Amino acid sequence: MVSVILQKTSNQTYYYYLTHHNKSRTKREYLGKEIPVDIEERKKRFLLEFYREDWYPQLELIRKNFVANQKKMPESVIEQELKDFVIQFTYHTQRIEGSTLTKLETERLLRDGVTPSNKPKSDMIETELAEQVFFEMLKHEKQISLDTVRYWHTKMFNKTKIDLAGDVRDYEITIRGRKTKFPPGDQVFSLLRKFFKWYQSAKSRMNPVELAALAHLKFVSIHPFGDGNGRISRLLMNCILDENRYPMLNIEYVSRYRYYAVLEKSNLKNDEMPFLQWFMKRYIKSNRIWL
Repeated sequence: MVSVILQKTSNQTYYYYLTHHNKSRTKREYLGKEIPVDIEERKKRFLLEFYREDWYPQLELIRKNFVANQKKMPESVIEQELKDFVIQFTYHTQRIEGSTLTKLETERLLRDGVTPSNKPKSDMIETELAEQVFFEMLKHEKQISLDTVRYWHTKMFNKTKIDLAGDVRDYEITIRGRKTKFPPGDQVFSLLRKFFKWYQSAKSRMNPVELAALAHLKFVSIHPFGDGNGRISRLLMNCILDENRYPMLNIEYVSRYRYYAVLEKSNLKNDEMPFLQWFMKRYIKSNRIWL
């Protein structure tokens, strides 16, 4: 938590400072003789800068070592590792959203074309299409736009959810059992335009991992589709990471409750930090091999 402290100098003058610390360091920022009217925004910016000073060097090292290793690897090994990742990602991203396929069933379906018995046909179709869309995303030039995400959504659901595939909602939605609030339908197109404008601006000044995390959060908070928003936001996240030659991330099914909780907390508090802190901790831990 960021604290505001009052400090007295030797000549009896008082000044305000922001301060925050962790186990290894303390950071302070001078505020002045009075607390600024925008103190809450100042505290948010200060906290973000504090964590960026920890995150950014590690993220750059992850990228550097990951890219160096990729250059040494035979193409066949790269392709096999990518296939393995996409299968794992597809299983988890589908399972988070309610797919009944097990990890083994998903792997056998995507590697060998073996369809599991007594499982909904829609789960199998969406699993296969999710993998296809992922590989298509990787192979094509990354031009992230509203047309791009609508295309992904159409491809992913045009055989199982024909009535909503690729259509931006203009109606109200809620999620059972969740407090998260989504914008009214008549605001969705406007919010999407703002989102992609933000993305174009942020990608030239923000570390790509932070950009991927915030793009995920902002997009899923708009919830522009009737279904499949989580899957599209996680695909968008990995599109940004891959475009910038960072390792992609798999958010696992077993972590879903914590994942839901930080998304909801950021949504309800209108504060990106809860999700961003969780995401960065998870990303760095997942890639500690490159540190």
